[in-house]
This record gives sequence, C-alpha cells and structure tokens, in this order.
Amino acid sequence: MAKLHLNPSSRNGWPLLAVITGLVAGLGWQAPPDPTQAQVAYRFFTEVLRADYPAAYQRLAPEVRATLPQAAFTSAARPLRQLGKQRGRAIELYTFGTHLSERGGSEPWFYRFSFDKDSLQKPPPVLLEVTFRDTTTRQVLGFRVQNR
Repeated sequence: MAKLHLNPSSRNGWPLLAVITGLVAGLGWQAPPDPTQAQVAYRFFTEVLRADYPAAYQRLAPEVRATLPQAAFTSAARPLRQLGKQRGRAIELYTFGTHLSERGGSEPWFYRFSFDKDSLQKPPPVLLEVTFRDTTTRQVLGFRVQNR
C-alpha cells in the first residue's frame, strides 16, 4: 500500500494539500442563519436601551428612514433609554401577534417586551412594542412604549 506524503517544500504536494483543505473547510463551515423577526425586535430594543441609536436606526425599514431623519429618531428613542435606566436594560419577550382590523384585514405584526424587573407583575406595567409590516420582514416599521 502506498503512503501519501505531502511535502510542502515540493511543488507536487501543494495542489493536493489545497484540495484537501478546501474540502474540509467547505464541509465544516456553514453561514450563520438570518436572525428571526423576534431576534431583530430584541436587538432593536437592546440597541436603543444601550443608546446605540445609529445601529437601531439601521434596523428601520427604508421607507421609515426616508421620512424620519436619524436625529428625529434619536429624539423619539431617548425617552425609552431613560426608561431603561429606571427599570434596567434587561428585557424579555412578553407576547407577539397581530390585531385583526374591523375592515377584515390585519394590522402590522408586533412583538412586545417587558422589563425583567417587571416579570412577576401580571400584566407588566410597561411594555415595549415593535412592529413589522408582516411576518416575513426583518425591518422595523415602528416602536412605542405602552403603559398599562
């Protein structure tokens, strides 16, 4: 039985080594999956709560960014940041879904988060809501704070 010797100093060994390395790397590497809509919503709020307004702004749908300058977004998001300073930056998913409209259609898809500090209160006194156009989009259509 012949032995396979790869000698990097010889020209004949490099092509085979390159092929083997390429096969091993190709079989073991996978692109990370796209984030889910819930993950996008969570990241959006955690960016706002950390005052990373530029990153959160980039998560907005293009049509929202076209009508809302970044400075106006920052002004709208700043009270949420202050709320996070009072209640803590840790949040958890509370609920998600859509509202049926009286016209027979449905409203935008939403995710609501509560502050961890409020997790034992039912219902939580403050909810953070982010909306998406539908269940497939990954760009934020809007956000708000809902006080109960």
